[in-house]
Amino acid sequence: MRKDYIEVSQNDEREIAFVEKYWTKVWEQEGGPGNKKSQIQNKEEYLVMSKWLSHLPLGSNLLDGGCGLGEWTDFFTQQGYPTLGLDISRDTILQLQSLLPNLDFRVGDIRDTGIADASIDGYFSWGTFEHFESGLSPCINEAFRILKPGGLLFTSVPFDNLRHALRAACDWKRKENPERQKTRFYQWRLTRGEFRHQLVQSGFEVLDIHAIGKRQGVLRSLQHEFGLNYKWFFSRALSAAIAPFIPSGLIAHMLIAVARKPL
Repeated sequence: MRKDYIEVSQNDEREIAFVEKYWTKVWEQEGGPGNKKSQIQNKEEYLVMSKWLSHLPLGSNLLDGGCGLGEWTDFFTQQGYPTLGLDISRDTILQLQSLLPNLDFRVGDIRDTGIADASIDGYFSWGTFEHFESGLSPCINEAFRILKPGGLLFTSVPFDNLRHALRAACDWKRKENPERQKTRFYQWRLTRGEFRHQLVQSGFEVLDIHAIGKRQGVLRSLQHEFGLNYKWFFSRALSAAIAPFIPSGLIAHMLIAVARKPL
């Protein structure tokens, strides 16, 4: 497992306060709830998840851990899966509760949800478990606790792909010291084997681990290695053209896992 850091103006906030403030700002920059209409059924996470939805009959209750702008909570509730959207950002949840009063949104910490033992049929969480420096175990252990026997966990984490490994090997001068560099911990990045080990260690049966986000990985490489801003039309067109020909192990941005709590 590899740590990623980000630059900060101050480094004296408690982790929970920093994480809440950071993601509140991210959601504000994206326009806040109601501004983003995602095509959920076209997303790679959904395409992986949909293969297993037959194991969750209509009416199964789901948890959207780290729900962000709430579009996944909204989508699955409309599809007949009552879904609880849980997020650490109080401002975002208050907006969602006001905008979508018929849906269930709550403020919460995915390491300690307050949800009853063995009460959830399915749990999905995209790019959230990695954001606590103590590691992924508290999040995965909590998922195991609240899922019913046979319940499914769908979760994604940043992929420590070959590109990142090569960059780390070349960047030998970098010291992982947030105090000295005016940076602080942002996330963990994992290999397939490390991700599998984390899930198995918490008691899960791993059904699938899949690399996703090759286009996003190419965009990030174009920006970091070649100086091409990922927002430029040229960068996006180039990434769409070359991503299909690059191995996932070299460039994919995320890993998604499907795991089951044993009966």
